[in-house]
Amino acid sequence: MVREGDTAPEFTAPMRTPDGDITEFTLSEALEDGPVVLAFFPGAFTSVCTGEMTTLRDRLDSLADAGVSLYGISIDSPFSLGEFAEQNELNFPLVADTNKEVIDAYDVVMDFADLGISGVAKRSVFVLDDDGTITYSWVSDDPGVEPDYDDLEAAAEDV
Repeated sequence: MVREGDTAPEFTAPMRTPDGDITEFTLSEALEDGPVVLAFFPGAFTSVCTGEMTTLRDRLDSLADAGVSLYGISIDSPFSLGEFAEQNELNFPLVADTNKEVIDAYDVVMDFADLGISGVAKRSVFVLDDDGTITYSWVSDDPGVEPDYDDLEAAAEDV
């Protein structure tokens, strides 16, 4: 698993933008605009994931004031993420890791064996400085646990 002090793995994946477009996201290009927060979540339209993404939506101004850009990441398709964003008025981009390459690179893969579901993202958050170094890392093995949003905001301010 990637940890604080590591260089974040580079990736490119489809992204649904807040205005509804589907474009390509490349981490190194996003870092050209400054520090980044990557918020991995197991799946769109689930109760805890919806709660997490709407909480991040509500705290987006604080993150932006700290100078970071926020990206949500799940294995859902960009089309599904588009509907999820619209229904929940999400005002930040959502990255579609449909090939599961990003969750593999960050080693945040989990299975719901009881449900027969494998290869979804662990709920996790990484703050990257503009050089791509991970300055904050939070990963949960329990998909029902959300990050400490105050700690995340503090990490964003520190970067």
